Amino acid sequence: MTTSPFWVGAFLDFAPGGFEPGVAFWRGVTGYGLSERRGPDGEFATLVPPDGDDYLRVQALGAGDGRVHLDLHVENPTYAAEAAIELGAHVLVRHELGYVVCRSPGGFVFCLVTQRSARRPGPATWPDGNRSRVDQVCLDIPPASYDDEVAFWQTLTGWEHELSVAREFARLHPPAEQPLRWLLQRLDDPSSVVTAHLDLSCDDRDAETARHVGLGATVVGRHEHWTVLTDPVGTTYCITRRKP
Repeated sequence: MTTSPFWVGAFLDFAPGGFEPGVAFWRGVTGYGLSERRGPDGEFATLVPPDGDDYLRVQALGAGDGRVHLDLHVENPTYAAEAAIELGAHVLVRHELGYVVCRSPGGFVFCLVTQRSARRPGPATWPDGNRSRVDQVCLDIPPASYDDEVAFWQTLTGWEHELSVAREFARLHPPAEQPLRWLLQRLDDPSSVVTAHLDLSCDDRDAETARHVGLGATVVGRHEHWTVLTDPVGTTYCITRRKP
């Protein structure tokens, strides 16, 4: 039995008070609809694309800071969790509904789930003709955790590992039909745990950045290949010059 995920989705977890403005912003960014809320306190919902299967979901946290976590869709969450433990992960919750919440060796929270998904949504096309899509997750890894964290994800997923020309980046290569590319970034800041952020591809980075600012985003920094922003509730993400 394999632990390689056949689909990976991302959860935008909003701090208390951030759910409504956060969801409104990301609906504007993606052009996606919103499912009915679910969970004991209505804390979960799905951003629903007009085509393909969903891969972006949202959660209202009861406490703590906002974050991004990942759902790895696998054949057997229990088996995958045991494999993750052998690689250095810790299980936080074994839920009665069948999913397992884990923490990677570097402290990144992820879930092992079973929902079937296979059709990657296409990019959204905006009135000016520019196209964009959330198409990448970047794991932001402190230097002390970097080698162990990269080895953990490479082994758990079974995906090919590629070193980037830039010293601080590496990449894992999921199957082409998956919705999210994987980038692994070595931070200079010796932060305590691994975190993650989402990246968008687009045809016109300046136009896409201006659209996001109009929706309430703040530009934090501009680099040669990407622009760093925060959403209205403080979630950091990037717009890249990579084409959808």
